[in-house]
Amino acid sequence: MLTASPAQERLSQVQSHLASSEADIPRGRENILRKSPDDIVVTCALRTPITRGGKGGFKDTAAPDLLAHTFKSLLSKSAIDPSLVEDISVGNVLAPGSGATEFRAAALVAGFPETTALNSLNRQCSSGLQACVDIANAIRCGMIDIGVGAGVESMSSQYGPGAVSEFSELLNGHQEAKNCKVPMGVLSEQMASDRKITREAQDAFAARSYQRAEAAQKAGKFQEEIVPMKVKWVDPKTDEEKEVVVDKDDGIRSGMSVEGLAKIKAAFMEGGSIHAGNASQVSDGAAAVLLMKRSTAERLGQRVVGKFVCSSVVGVKPLLMGIGPWKAIPVALEKAGIGKGEVDLWEINEAFASQCVWCVKELGLDESKVNPNGGAIAFGHPLGCTGARQVSTLFNELGRTGQKVGVTSMCVGTGMGMAAVWVKE
Repeated sequence: MLTASPAQERLSQVQSHLASSEADIPRGRENILRKSPDDIVVTCALRTPITRGGKGGFKDTAAPDLLAHTFKSLLSKSAIDPSLVEDISVGNVLAPGSGATEFRAAALVAGFPETTALNSLNRQCSSGLQACVDIANAIRCGMIDIGVGAGVESMSSQYGPGAVSEFSELLNGHQEAKNCKVPMGVLSEQMASDRKITREAQDAFAARSYQRAEAAQKAGKFQEEIVPMKVKWVDPKTDEEKEVVVDKDDGIRSGMSVEGLAKIKAAFMEGGSIHAGNASQVSDGAAAVLLMKRSTAERLGQRVVGKFVCSSVVGVKPLLMGIGPWKAIPVALEKAGIGKGEVDLWEINEAFASQCVWCVKELGLDESKVNPNGGAIAFGHPLGCTGARQVSTLFNELGRTGQKVGVTSMCVGTGMGMAAVWVKE
């Protein structure tokens, strides 16, 4: 009879301990609702209004100016000592170098001292969320104690073909790599066709987004998260420069209906299903989120708005970038130890109605819990800003409705998806 060696016995003991430890890990909604001094919490989350690219209130305002105002507002509303903020991460997609130099200058203008570091990053449409996650993880690992995750975009000034450089012969010679530069509208049309997502379904989703956003705006639901901004604005009819106060999202159209959307011509191909009314708007805006450990917040007397639980990022085929939330959300839920039935609200970016319709259906989500106040189709998608903007929108709606658990998510250009789990307090 063979006997186990001491090494084999030790290995067996370790495996047994690991199995026991995994079984002992608390899971479920009750677990993530528990409070711990080491929780990564949000003590302030706000945004500027989101305005129409090239037409709206911020069409003549530079991205760093939007960011500086957002930073000033964050410092004022939170009453945090700016010298305690050790790092800032800013998501941006279109500015050269992701705006690293200008955004550092914006932080100084806003009142942060030179001791507050800053970086900018670009993970396409999830850049704002990635900025928040990077700060949360830096706090969690002990690199910093307090930080700001933010996002900004001026699509009025920087959106266009120049945002992507020409591919080299090497990249063009690899088919999957080459697919990374296929325009999103074109690949979304193909996805809608392949997955049999009808124009009628897309227009119904878009109409609902507009109607919800219009109702929310009229009810003042966005006021808590929005910080008004006084800017210079050039009247396109007279070329007269005026000083105006931008205090609301100006892309929300009233009276939108399925019948009205059905009259809009397809944008990307003859007989297609995607058009200006059922895709996200080109927009300008900024958002910021202040994060720290719960123990730090309590020591400083900072009011806890909610907490960051975990996040996920995944890759998908470049031509199927729209399915990103479908793949990222289950990963985030698994990391949090909860099921989709334990989530109260979902903020899923509406890049295109086609991909949102498919993701919501495939995930089996309750549509009434998805973007209850509308989404990017109705009020816009300033690329680098959206992921940070969703945090304030989610927390405000959770607070208004007395609910607790929320998820933010989005598809990401070139074939990715990202999601995060949050808890309101």
